[in-house]
Amino acid sequence: MNADDLALIRTFTHYFLHLIFPAAIAYLFFQPHWKKAYVIMLATMLVDLDHLLANPIFDPNRMSVGFHILHSYPAIAVYFLMLFFKGNIRIVAVGLLFHMLTDFQDFMFWQH
Repeated sequence: MNADDLALIRTFTHYFLHLIFPAAIAYLFFQPHWKKAYVIMLATMLVDLDHLLANPIFDPNRMSVGFHILHSYPAIAVYFLMLFFKGNIRIVAVGLLFHMLTDFQDFMFWQH
């Protein structure tokens, strides 16, 4: 497998985990309002606005977790604490934590 193929698989995996897999999480854990939960989890993608503060804005070889302010370890600790609240805040927490996991795997598993 060449570098272009790996880059394509990496990109597909990244966006699949950000956009499609949260639907499965919502369906499994937030019945009967899984569609609402899915939309809330998609909205957590706004956490990537912190990329606008970086130079360059996008660097495929930069680890987002621990670099950007909303991807920092203290922020992740807050997202974890949000799991202990009921309602939509818990859905937001799950979305944010899964987002961090997705960004983590994107860097850790796909470096060449």
